[in-house]
Amino acid sequence: MANVKAADVAKLRKALGAGMMDCKNALVEADGDFDKAVEIIRKKGQAIANKRADRDATEGVVLAKISADGKKGYISVLNCETDFVAKNNDFVAFATKIIDKAIEANVASLDQLKETEIDGKKIGDIVLEQTGIIGEKLDLSYFEVIEAEQVVPYIHAGNRLATVVAFNEKLSDIQVGKDVAMQVAAMAPVAVDKDDVSKEIQDKEIEIGKEQARLDGKPEAMLEKIAMGKLNKFFKENTLLNQAFVKNNKQDIRTYLKENGNLTVKGFLRFGLSN
Repeated sequence: MANVKAADVAKLRKALGAGMMDCKNALVEADGDFDKAVEIIRKKGQAIANKRADRDATEGVVLAKISADGKKGYISVLNCETDFVAKNNDFVAFATKIIDKAIEANVASLDQLKETEIDGKKIGDIVLEQTGIIGEKLDLSYFEVIEAEQVVPYIHAGNRLATVVAFNEKLSDIQVGKDVAMQVAAMAPVAVDKDDVSKEIQDKEIEIGKEQARLDGKPEAMLEKIAMGKLNKFFKENTLLNQAFVKNNKQDIRTYLKENGNLTVKGFLRFGLSN
């Protein structure tokens, strides 16, 4: 049996993030050879990852950050199987390291992010490696970028929901941006304004409105008018600029923005883990 030094165990733990006993056992199996021990842990991790490939990874960490100049906003999602792992500080730090690297490398897509390297290893491979080390399926499932004159992020407590809102010009009061980012988080709009709602969604809402009116016994000649009224209500409740402001429901978001300059929203990102 190799004489395993505590310093080597610590070095292996730092390199891979594996448990102390896993590192010690790998070094013993490798007869003290550090590189061989790394391979042993990675192979065991790959085997664990393969076994858990069909598991559901619905928990995780949702993060939002912006570039140094405030003109690009990012949301990334790193999933795991359990809430216990999602709340672990090391897991949150790992998710943070990934989005920080995305910003540093100016990554534009999820596929590009998985190919981006940290310390000489692709992020996609590191996530797979951590699956074996943590013992749960991990999945880097979502990554999006939005760009504008200024973007403002918001992360809801617990890292389960995040938003980024893009504005047409630089904000004189950042609180306005935070308010709108929280509005997006709370009210989950489907689009910025009614013209941004897809025809598919509009047609669906019109059909729902007609069917409801029909079930209420309304005459066929009235169905179209009633459905259009319901569609306008849908726009008011589900498009950001037309929604009632959650901090003052007597005004909509469009009015709130105009009160604070020539502001409007160019777009937004929102991602929330399902409960």
